[in-house]
Amino acid sequence: MTEEKLPPTAYELAPGEEYVPLTHGRSLTEVTFKAVLSGIFLGMLFGAANTYLGLKAGLTISTSIPVAVLTVVVFRLLGAFGATHNILEANLSQTIGSASSSVASGVLFTIPALFMWGMTPEWRQLTLLAMSGGLLGVLAMVPLRRYLIHKEHGKLPYPEGLACAEVLVASQAKAKQASPVFWGLGFGILFKLLTDGLKVVGGKFSLALPGKASLAASVSPALIGVGYILGIRIATVMVVGGLISALVLIPGINLWGSNLTAPVYPEQEMLIRDMTSHQIWNRYVRYIGAGAVAMAGLITLIGSIPVMLESFRLAVGQMRASGGADQDRTQRDLSLGTVGICIVLIVGVLTFVPGILGYLDSTASRAVAALLVVVFAFFFVTVSSRIVGLVGVTSNPTSGMTIATLLATSTVFLLMGWTDDFGKATAVMVGTVVCIAASIAGDTSQDLKTGYLLGATPKIQQLGELAGVITSAGVVCFVVMLLNDNVAGGLGGEELPAPQSVLMKLVVDGVLEQNLPWPLIFIGAGIVAVAALFRVPVLAFAVGVYLPLSTMGAVFLGGLVRWFVTRRQAEDESNRRREQGVLFGSGLVGGGGLAGVLLALWVAASGGEKIQGIQLGLSPFMEGAVALAAILVMLALVRGMAVRRTA
Repeated sequence: MTEEKLPPTAYELAPGEEYVPLTHGRSLTEVTFKAVLSGIFLGMLFGAANTYLGLKAGLTISTSIPVAVLTVVVFRLLGAFGATHNILEANLSQTIGSASSSVASGVLFTIPALFMWGMTPEWRQLTLLAMSGGLLGVLAMVPLRRYLIHKEHGKLPYPEGLACAEVLVASQAKAKQASPVFWGLGFGILFKLLTDGLKVVGGKFSLALPGKASLAASVSPALIGVGYILGIRIATVMVVGGLISALVLIPGINLWGSNLTAPVYPEQEMLIRDMTSHQIWNRYVRYIGAGAVAMAGLITLIGSIPVMLESFRLAVGQMRASGGADQDRTQRDLSLGTVGICIVLIVGVLTFVPGILGYLDSTASRAVAALLVVVFAFFFVTVSSRIVGLVGVTSNPTSGMTIATLLATSTVFLLMGWTDDFGKATAVMVGTVVCIAASIAGDTSQDLKTGYLLGATPKIQQLGELAGVITSAGVVCFVVMLLNDNVAGGLGGEELPAPQSVLMKLVVDGVLEQNLPWPLIFIGAGIVAVAALFRVPVLAFAVGVYLPLSTMGAVFLGGLVRWFVTRRQAEDESNRRREQGVLFGSGLVGGGGLAGVLLALWVAASGGEKIQGIQLGLSPFMEGAVALAAILVMLALVRGMAVRRTA
């Protein structure tokens, strides 16, 4: 196979220059059974893995690159039986498969709050809700494509879309490039089974310090993989936030409460001096962290307002121009008539079908909720589609958009007197639809950029995104329900803290009940405000304050390995090690997440009986030593896979 490269115009254009897609002038088949089925299968696979990761760490990873690489590998395997493939088939597969990560992100930010309120939503309800958000996001992006992707090429880089195009082009020539993903999947599953399945290794290594302070790192290949993907800068910012909680806030609260003889709100019974460090974190630091994340989201959102308004103005001005049909298939979108009819149908279902958009009884109340969905989804889809073109999906302030939606929706509900649990649930569900719509719009934009560079047909990609949403929504919602029912503590517990959803729950509770421990919230907000003055990436820092140090410690170690193996290397070698390590890290994330889902399925099949594992009877010191050894082995594996040559 002839090796190709993207032309220089894929990165920037000179004045008056036009980009010519990679496959221009060729007649290539895009839609095939193997492209669609592989995309659906890989989307379900990584959707389930991302669901577990998001509930555990409040983070998800973009699946475009691993799905693209694995698609090429699957096609190469089918080639042994005489099947052929081309780069546009691979692109359609990754377009379908990558939708799952955005659906998972939106669901995980909001839906677990329903379970924390003691509600038991049906799988059908959650799936239809997730589908509605995903479909709205894809459809609302259609009229924006011609302007944001085509006319703004050379100005909006869409970094993930460009990277995915590079990977697809490279993977066509080098099948061995995908091997780190498979190694990562295998090791991720193995370590997860050893820790949470057989329980040969403890879940984390911790070192107790005076004053109930501690240092800790999870024995988690998925989190180490996330750290490598994020890199040393963001991983360091996150662990600094975690260190502030573990070494400053917890000891400080313990010292302050050491002489108190009465419980301190929100705790009703236990004295601070009698609490463990984890209990102090759960009763107090978690609220400080929630204030930190809320403030970080709002700061990011406020900082993006000029870009948002300009993006909205420019995009709306270009919508009319997108209605015409071009002879060139690379400029052919779904018709605006089809888009409009589909959006009206979705909004109609949310309004007139009871039990999807919340639990409010009357059609009028559901119409208010649906109207809020339309207003916020339309605005934030436009905003998200442009912002990811500048800063990428990982820096898209989706949480800030969701917080803004929940604040506004909860305020409207408060004015209307809908303050009971049904009102809370409906507010969260409005946030769910908007969050998924904004998230999938960002993913769709990146995929359309990849397709534009390669020469794909936008209409086919848009249909592929819709298929990816429909097929992955049910899987993501099923996994959420499965994990809630079969993991100790359920959603919001120690094993699956669902941090983003807890934050959204606190926002809704705070507006509708006005019972938050506001001093703790304001402390967290103040910490982030100070960090913002020093130009610290506030979202990453706030997540570090909010999550346990053990989570952030593992993420930092992964980022540290990436820094170690790429420093002092020539640019080409540094990029090779970065890319190979990212693929291995993606595999670790996928393997760890899939193993977590499999263990939950095992518990469900066993009638809810907990997995006992192997009882080695080790002393606490030896348990810590084994956990530390397991972490060191994982770090060595990541380093080894990053530096090894696959071809």
